[in-house]
Amino acid sequence: MTNREPLYSVQRRERIMDQLRERGAVSVSVLATELGVSELTVRRDINTLAQQGLVTRVHGGATLRSSLDTGSRSSTAPMATKYTIGMVVPSLEYYWPPIVHGARAQAAQLRASLLLRASTYDSRDNRRQVEALLKVPGLHGLIVAPDTLGDDAIETLRWLDSLPVPVVLAERRVRTAAAARRLDSVVSDHTAGASLAVHHLHEVGHTRIGLFIESESPTGRYVRRGWQSALTSLDLPTDVAMLQGIRFDSPGREEAMDEALDLCRRTGTTAVIVLPDPHAIALEQHALDRGVRVPHDLAIVAYDDDVARFGDPAITAVRPPKEFVGREAVNLLIARLEGGSGRPAYRVKLSPELHVRQSTLPVSIADATTHDAAHDTARDTTLDEGDETA
Repeated sequence: MTNREPLYSVQRRERIMDQLRERGAVSVSVLATELGVSELTVRRDINTLAQQGLVTRVHGGATLRSSLDTGSRSSTAPMATKYTIGMVVPSLEYYWPPIVHGARAQAAQLRASLLLRASTYDSRDNRRQVEALLKVPGLHGLIVAPDTLGDDAIETLRWLDSLPVPVVLAERRVRTAAAARRLDSVVSDHTAGASLAVHHLHEVGHTRIGLFIESESPTGRYVRRGWQSALTSLDLPTDVAMLQGIRFDSPGREEAMDEALDLCRRTGTTAVIVLPDPHAIALEQHALDRGVRVPHDLAIVAYDDDVARFGDPAITAVRPPKEFVGREAVNLLIARLEGGSGRPAYRVKLSPELHVRQSTLPVSIADATTHDAAHDTARDTTLDEGDETA
């Protein structure tokens, strides 16, 4: 039995629209869990919103409606669509919604319609979604994010390179072994992003800087490379806490985080970069529960910056330029369409940004911030009491 109050249909649809405005795209399964209803109910709500011209239905979810979407109820007739672009992303939940949002916005500016399909990280499913889009009449090109590290990666890249329409990889690199001559790509420079984090931590006084990553994902391998390179360039110790394949969100998480904190103590690690940032928040909360102060005893930098700001204290984070990855993918594809076969393949890297928050402040500043906050709280309480007395 659940204690959750049932939502009326209007409330559910308002919640769906709120999620779309925040993320740009949502999945049926996630919405069903968050709203406490069946996936069939969510699909009906999405259908209703689509009929009202507010959203676009996609495979497995919905996106915000573009003025170029067929069937939009805009009172002003949209400009004629010049290009039709298919896009396949491995998720509509974490990381990818801002990329989708950026792609949709840029497509609208360039008079292109974007047909979105949500896949998984399984290469076979990804290929099925691409093949489905290839059957769409008048499709001009594709933006895709296939697995480029698995056993079938080289074959997949060669297949994409052979398609009758141009293809742009989003947040995926073209491996040299594939010898793909026509594939364009746009990626966040995660190597540079990790280096930003190391240099920031060094500047605020840390010399023993560790790294915890979820797995050797397409992001993880480049974050590790940037971390190692920065330690070397700054002549910093490398015998620090390093964990690969962390699972701070699964059964046994308490023991795993205890081991991570113990490793930091044993190696003298005073700062750590954590990928992705939900794991950074979990580690921060666990550290505080164990009496490890942040940032006094352990400074934390998260990588991805989807939820790092919700930490307490808020967590400094490296933010990949996700929306611009989507925008640039559309730019590259349309430039390829307009430039013809003579245009060389473009392999674009975009630099992440570092957002400094309380989790890496120098101890003296952190103490002052805490003191000021306590002083303000005490002052507000005094004023409140005075008001009541008066």
